[in-house]
Amino acid sequence: MTANLNVKTDVYPTRQSDRPEWIERADPVVYDHKLKQDVVGTEQLAFYEENGYLFFDAFFKPEEVAALRSELRRVLEESRGSTRPEVIREPGGEEVRSVFAVHRDNEVFRELSLHPRLQAVVCQLLGGSVYVHQSRINFKPGFTGKEFYWHSDFETWHAEDGMPRMRALSVSIALEDNTPYNGSLMVVPGSHRIFVSCVGRTPDDHYKNSLRKQEYGVPDQDSLTKLVEQGGLTMPVGKAGSMLLFDCNLMHGSASNITPHPRSNVFCVFNSVENRLEKPFSAAKPRPEFIASRA
Repeated sequence: MTANLNVKTDVYPTRQSDRPEWIERADPVVYDHKLKQDVVGTEQLAFYEENGYLFFDAFFKPEEVAALRSELRRVLEESRGSTRPEVIREPGGEEVRSVFAVHRDNEVFRELSLHPRLQAVVCQLLGGSVYVHQSRINFKPGFTGKEFYWHSDFETWHAEDGMPRMRALSVSIALEDNTPYNGSLMVVPGSHRIFVSCVGRTPDDHYKNSLRKQEYGVPDQDSLTKLVEQGGLTMPVGKAGSMLLFDCNLMHGSASNITPHPRSNVFCVFNSVENRLEKPFSAAKPRPEFIASRA
């Protein structure tokens, strides 16, 4: 049985009980309300604080999108025959599901993570300097792209990586058109204000299975139902070059893609330098560096 190995006070206990629990968020959502950039204004900060996400249509220029899409196709072809641990396959098949650590291993995506307008928004919301906790490309090909079940990213980052507080966010950049039909991301507005603890103990080397299909660290159906009853559901979609930015604790998920149209997105997770990882709170050992940077 996996013990809680982090002796520091755990503000968000999870995977330690046989019953789920709702815990009120103890951390800010927006860490700096004084504007230090001109990409977003006070109304957008207020929207993010209330709803837990921001959507930007056509955030990137067409020439930027073209270069990113070209590199995405190259990474996919390169990964199809790869046995690197960074390459994750679809459950029950050999299609490439995700490629991790693209900001580390690929110059094009490293530069993307440092994009000045993107960095300006992230540093505004998180209140200072940040680093990339995790990056990946999620490929969801037509007909065969499988779902990503409902979850709060922070629950996993806290339990398995040792992220102490909610001072991180994800950026999802569409490199194919995201539509209501091709398995795009759904979010539950306002759900970032409640931490839903999950049941079950973390198995050893859980990431080897969870990156293909997550079974531990997912919320119970009653909690999901209540969150949706309170906040509703929304699907922020747009053409290639659009960007969704969402809080680390926002409940989100996506369905399978049964259309002919692929849906590929680049994800970058930014964490505050003041929120660096500690020992896992509900796992025997940390996940590998390519999933969770401890730099």
